[in-house]
Amino acid sequence: MSKDWQTCDRFLELQSRWMTLIGEHLQDDRGEILEYWRIEKADSVIVLAIQGDRILLPSPNYRVGISKTTLDFAGGRVNNGQTTEQAAIAILKRELGIELEAIAQIIPLNSEGWSVNSSFSNQKLYGFIAHIQSTAKFPPDSLAYPINTEGLHKLLKDLICLQCRALLMEWMLQYDYLRFHSE
Repeated sequence: MSKDWQTCDRFLELQSRWMTLIGEHLQDDRGEILEYWRIEKADSVIVLAIQGDRILLPSPNYRVGISKTTLDFAGGRVNNGQTTEQAAIAILKRELGIELEAIAQIIPLNSEGWSVNSSFSNQKLYGFIAHIQSTAKFPPDSLAYPINTEGLHKLLKDLICLQCRALLMEWMLQYDYLRFHSE
């Protein structure tokens, strides 16, 4: 078993509202000194909103990192002092106009969080499933996919965000995969 690496020095720390960029020299388990760059960011929450037999998504948004508009589940960052569940509820309100009273149930899909990119970032991703009451109304530009084999396959095809795809597939495996697979 290899031992943990040691930090020799931090030669750069650049902080912004969104992230901290860090440059360090690390000594690996063989004694070699290496230069590493990493980013520290607030953890993220993605919410799979379900109303009856459909999955709800906000209208597509422009993503600066890939310079195009993409389809994603409702999501965002966990603010300081906020629990992941509080973040999920705030995200549903901001992105889908869903008030707390319209959320019948909110279930964490992963309570420990998944590492987003463990070799480059400390950020974790938390997933939630939100069951929305049938009477809840949504912005006219929000989208819905039916929860059936065809709808889930189309949604997987339309989602290019790996985090959103992982959340959807994890939900399918944990909760309803056998039901949809047998249709």
